Amino acid sequence: MPGEIMTVAEMSAADRAAVEAGTPTTVLMERAGQAVADVIRRRFARRPTVVWCGPGDNGGDGYVVARHLRRRGWPVRVEALAPPASPAARWAAARWKGQTGPLGSEPGAAELYVDALFGAGLSRPLAGEAERLARALIDPARIVAIDTPSGVLGDTGRPLGEVALKAGLTVTFHRRKPAHVLAEGRAACGEVVVVDIGLRTTGEGGLFENGPSLWAARFPWPALDAHKHARGRLMVVSGGAWNTGAARLAARAGLRIGAGAVTVLSPPDALAVNAAHLEAIMLAPFDGEAELQARAERADAVVIGPAAGVGEGTARNLSALARTGAALVIDADALTSFAHDPAALFSLLDGDDVLTPHPGEFERIFPGLLAASPERITAAREAARRAGAVVLLKGPDTVVAAPDGRAAVSLNGAPWLATAGSGDVLAGFIAGLVAQGMDSFDAACAAAWIHAEAGAAHGPGLIAEDLPGLAPMVLARLLAARGDG
Repeated sequence: MPGEIMTVAEMSAADRAAVEAGTPTTVLMERAGQAVADVIRRRFARRPTVVWCGPGDNGGDGYVVARHLRRRGWPVRVEALAPPASPAARWAAARWKGQTGPLGSEPGAAELYVDALFGAGLSRPLAGEAERLARALIDPARIVAIDTPSGVLGDTGRPLGEVALKAGLTVTFHRRKPAHVLAEGRAACGEVVVVDIGLRTTGEGGLFENGPSLWAARFPWPALDAHKHARGRLMVVSGGAWNTGAARLAARAGLRIGAGAVTVLSPPDALAVNAAHLEAIMLAPFDGEAELQARAERADAVVIGPAAGVGEGTARNLSALARTGAALVIDADALTSFAHDPAALFSLLDGDDVLTPHPGEFERIFPGLLAASPERITAAREAARRAGAVVLLKGPDTVVAAPDGRAAVSLNGAPWLATAGSGDVLAGFIAGLVAQGMDSFDAACAAAWIHAEAGAAHGPGLIAEDLPGLAPMVLARLLAARGDG
């Protein structure tokens, strides 16, 4: 099943539903603490450990962790920020029979720390001894956080105040929260492990981890009797003679991802340059928007933007393409060409189209939205609603959002993708899948995941030209997982 991402409020509702269905809070706390202790024991050899316990239920989880580790022979000490305040936390503290002292008596002296001070729903900045710990520069590799590192907001991944703790390992329950998938939160959480404590309620926000479980069932594998035209006709608009490479990268990516027939639509002055570099990809000229529209009438999907040139000419070309039946993947220069009038761009779009901005381009067509939003998910969703199209907001935590509110966040971002031309390949992957009949939201999600897997597979030294050739390996893995490989 697709991996849902649940907000703090949705997780609180799941806890309440479990209690209302007959599972006491203390039982959930026992399950949670034991699960965290089990993860710790699997990851670390026995060592002196301090569990930092806050006054609420997160602290109650910490007392349970301490008890289970001590039962397994671990030398454990609890350091309490304050006396337990919730009924369940008092229950857990009463069952802890080991050593207890005040918080932070010797910060940094233990070999392992368990952060059970505050959970994801913290409502105020860290203060006092908790703030001192966050400023103590303890190696995050020695910290295991329960739910989220203290001070990190569960719904944004950002510190609530000036500082927050960081962990090398975070153990959370039932489902990931936004803090576990957004880049800033992931940097604070370290590795995230999700454990099952018997909750059954799921979120209703339509937010998912981007992975094959989300879209693999609808991936457009060719039928046994497939032919090239049945596999989709993709076209890519080239820039002028000195700006042709980006379009060829997108075209090659679309071909590698499975589109049956791919054509580069080229201005007359760029025909010779493109012809010298194309083999399986076809080439067709256009001179002005009317001829471009005529050429694209038979396309299932068209990429416009990579090195297309910023200006009125590109804007007119996009307007012409919008009059065809093709789904549009709009990137780079095509986005910037509408920076002066984003509403004009939105008026040309429909739900099959995909916008693929990096943050700078996002700011040009959705000015102020990213800064005004609590995090990237909210910004991408609002952008998709305004545009009436799918929006893929690039980054280490790429977010794909649909106009209907669905959104997915990539967890497999690869730093090697930060290279010129990488985004052109991504546009080609998306359009190649859309051309084969894949829903545009699914196609954008699948393309982003495949793109990142290809980047990670190559690693250091990656250049954009490598990416299309790495796609078949990733596709082969997907096919094998499906059972047809």
